[in-house]
This record gives sequence, C-alpha cells and structure tokens, in this order.
Amino acid sequence: MSVFTTVSVPELANWLKRYALGELVELRGIAAGITNTNYAVTTTQGQYVLTLFETLQAHELPFYVNLVAHLAHHGIACAAPIANQRDEMIDTLCGRPTVLSEWLPGEPVVQASASQCFALGAMLAQMHRAAETYPGHMANPRGPAWWNVAAPELYPYLNSDDAAMLKAEIGQQSRHRFTHLPSGVIHADLFRDNVLMHGDRIGGFIDFYYACNDILIYDVAITINDWCARPDGEIDPQLAQALCQGYQSARLLSQAEQEAWPLMLRAAALRFWVSRLWDWHKPPAGELTYRKDPGVFQRILRAHQNRGDEAHWL
Repeated sequence: MSVFTTVSVPELANWLKRYALGELVELRGIAAGITNTNYAVTTTQGQYVLTLFETLQAHELPFYVNLVAHLAHHGIACAAPIANQRDEMIDTLCGRPTVLSEWLPGEPVVQASASQCFALGAMLAQMHRAAETYPGHMANPRGPAWWNVAAPELYPYLNSDDAAMLKAEIGQQSRHRFTHLPSGVIHADLFRDNVLMHGDRIGGFIDFYYACNDILIYDVAITINDWCARPDGEIDPQLAQALCQGYQSARLLSQAEQEAWPLMLRAAALRFWVSRLWDWHKPPAGELTYRKDPGVFQRILRAHQNRGDEAHWL
C-alpha cells in the first residue's frame, strides 16, 4: 500500500497550475513504496511521478532532492525533480511536502540476471563518481553509532542464540575502523524495488531518502546482499561477480577496499538485520511502517560469517 494521502482529481488539476506541464489527463495511485504516497500523473505534456512525504518534513528534503537533481544533471539514470513556476522543487499538496519528478521507464525485477547485475554495478559506480562534486552532506543515520544504541533495546526480544549473534557481530564491527576507505554520497538502500530495469538497461534508481555520506563499498555490499542473495542467505556467485565487475568497469577498487570487503558485506547485512528487528519489535507510534522479516538478513549475515574471507567475487 502506498497511497496514504488521497489526492482528488480537482485538487491535483488546480495544483498543477503551478507548473508548466499542461493539463491533467490521468491520476493513478502507484502500488509501490512503503512510507510515502506515490501517484502516476499524466498530463497533456507527459507522464510524471507525484510523491507526498508522510514522515519527512520539508526542511529535511533539500539534501535528497538536490542530490537527485545533481545526479540527473550528470547523466545518472534517476528521476529528476521538476521545479514549479517559482523555481521550487519542493512544494506542498494536501498539507504534505511534495515533489513532482520525471517518469522513468522500466519495472523492478524479482530475479535479476547476470547482465542486469553488471549494468547495476556500472551505474552504481557512475553514481558514486558523479556525486563527488555534490556539496551536500548527510551523516548516516543508521550507521554503527545507531547499531550500538539500538541493539541493547532489542536483546530482550530475542532468544539467547540470536542475541549472542547480534552482540558478537556488533563487537566484531566495532573493533575495526574504516575511515581510510574512500567515502562519499551513497544510496544506502539500492534494493531491487528501488531500481527500475528496462530489459538489461537501468531505467533508473529511485527512492534516495536513505542517501547519506558513508563508505562507497558499503553501498556495493548493501546492493549485493539484496540483489544476489538466495533464500538460504548464500550469495549467488555468478550474480555477485557480475555486479562487482560492472562496478569496477567504472570505478576500480583499491587494495584497502578489497581487504575490507568481507567485513563490509557483514556490516551491510547487520544494518538491515538491526533495522528490521527494530521495525518488527519497536515500530514508532503513529508512523507508517511496513514490517519485513528480519530473518532474511540474519541468514545473509550468518552466510558471510561462515564464508570468512573466501570467495568474495571481486
């Protein structure tokens, strides 16, 4: 479900007068996304995506909206925000902060192919390079500092084995520092439902609202853990190798990054295990939260732990 705020046709037709996009032809809710309201909007001039933000406030949006505009300007496949006639990319509709964006071709894939993973890796590396000149900065709100605060509140909900596994992995991660690794703006949530595929081409990256500044290969690890994981938590080596080869076709990894890679894969799995545990056991009152199975990332983390430093596909 992704329409939490209902927009009527007359409301939108009147609102669109703020834009130079012609007259409204069709308004249709989009059944994707779990925290914002999304509509497909067709006008006499084209097709667009209307997003109404249900939790983020207007003052929190410029980093993300300006980032996407910057990336689109540099040729990255993403939905560029459209400015109204006052040259504002963030507007208001039905009492919600609102952004109107370009419509991108393609659909999310359920099971990716190796060629799609290669294209994904290449575009991700190009995105990292394009973001080097983006002046905005956003600390990762769900990085190691957050894990260490959240985990003690989760232990009482877990059985002894799971609590011990979580505590041990957080301890393992805390014994390493990665400040020497290349960092920059990362997507931080490039799961399959946040990438539109047009055959083997990238139609576009969407949903940049977890984007932040962090370690670049951490972003690659997050992506592999979703795109290449099997139901038992093991990583499909063919898919993972294709994604890594695609990435390195546009940005070569340093020796230091390659050495840190096994722990980055574990860190990426840990982050989403903790966040899903949090959403499962401690959902914020009054917020729109869709609970997903934390066990998915626990299995991925365990597989990485069992594999050690071997066969990491770089």
